[in-house]
Amino acid sequence: MNVSDSLRLASSLEKLGYEPTSKANEADVIVLNTCVVRQSAEDKAIGRLSSLRPLKDKNPNLVINLMGCLIGVRGNQRIQDKFPWVDVLSPPSDPEPLLHYLIERNAKRTSLDTQTELNALLDEELTLPKNEQGKLVSAYIPIVYGCSHACTYCIIPSKRGIERSRPYDEILTEAQNMVSQGVKEITLLGQIVDRYGLDLPQKTSLAALLKDLQEIEGLKRIRFLTSHPNWMTDELLDAVAQLPKVCEHIEVPIQAGDDAVLRAMRRGYTSQFYRELISRIRERIPGVSIATDIIVGFPGETEEQFQRTYDLLADLRMDVAHLARYSPRTGTYSERKMEDNVPDAEKMRRFRLLESLQEEIATQINQKYIGCTVSVLIEENARSRWRGRTRTNKLVFVDSREDLLGQECNVKIEWAGPWSMVGVQAPVSNDAN
Repeated sequence: MNVSDSLRLASSLEKLGYEPTSKANEADVIVLNTCVVRQSAEDKAIGRLSSLRPLKDKNPNLVINLMGCLIGVRGNQRIQDKFPWVDVLSPPSDPEPLLHYLIERNAKRTSLDTQTELNALLDEELTLPKNEQGKLVSAYIPIVYGCSHACTYCIIPSKRGIERSRPYDEILTEAQNMVSQGVKEITLLGQIVDRYGLDLPQKTSLAALLKDLQEIEGLKRIRFLTSHPNWMTDELLDAVAQLPKVCEHIEVPIQAGDDAVLRAMRRGYTSQFYRELISRIRERIPGVSIATDIIVGFPGETEEQFQRTYDLLADLRMDVAHLARYSPRTGTYSERKMEDNVPDAEKMRRFRLLESLQEEIATQINQKYIGCTVSVLIEENARSRWRGRTRTNKLVFVDSREDLLGQECNVKIEWAGPWSMVGVQAPVSNDAN
């Protein structure tokens, strides 16, 4: 979501006459877009913000904009007081405060003229920033902002606000616009993406949106994330199975494999429900890859409860498991009402156990690709190799002297590890995915 927000803000800044620079000490405007889902992310943002003060002291005309979840939808007076060298505070997905500040600062205009120019700027269609034009193969489109589910550990509802679906036609127009500028793959974003449309005046669904996006000429692939087990319908699964451009990859977090921990998290399902969902996904979408999220060390999690999570991961054999150690986020229910009583060393031990297990599982899954030919959409050149992904979201590196950017290539896999694969171009595909 932050990548998408930053892209849109960069586009607007270019329309105001700014150009990107890779050196902070050359910048007239610096935007720090922040995440606070985990403590490590917040600490990193604070550290980076502190490092910008010498630049501001040296150049008082430098504009520093702090954006994203560190500010939140309600603002953050504590941050403003602690970091007075920050000029503009912007809530998540909201470019307006910075754009308004720059328009007003750079020209002598009335408030009405400033607002008129700002409105015109915000109403313009997204133009990819110059450094992305002709290079951006895969792009993100937010379709649901915020979240109303309120898991006990999650900061998102308080930082990004309640769940809000974007207008249907607005999403289609934005997708068409991106494809016309060279984008080949679009990933639809939402904290619970499969709830898209349920809050709109004319209710619709993610499945319906996928069917209309499928018709965009020039668009090669469509993805979506992140799903919630309770909202993954058969209609959606059938859309993934039947629509040729929708990739066979599902991201659906479990978070814990013990029912008592799931209740404490307020996830709204049981481990058995989740197991049955995974079976249904695999039955309806042949060859699907599935990713999950797991939190270890949630308040009160016992060794026995952790073992159930371990056993679930071992049984279900996911393609990817995003692992995190629980960290209390200020203002969440778990931070206010639950004791963070699993020691850090124990959290790390459990994390390492799952990490080792998942590495073994992913290695075994990926090594089945060796000798197979798969379809890979090439996204960029990295370290003299082309880098892309299969339809099932496997990372593949390809050696080639040709310009493959944006191409969907047949690649024969020669090596596979837990996190990536390496292959060479092949003329035909026998079992692409």
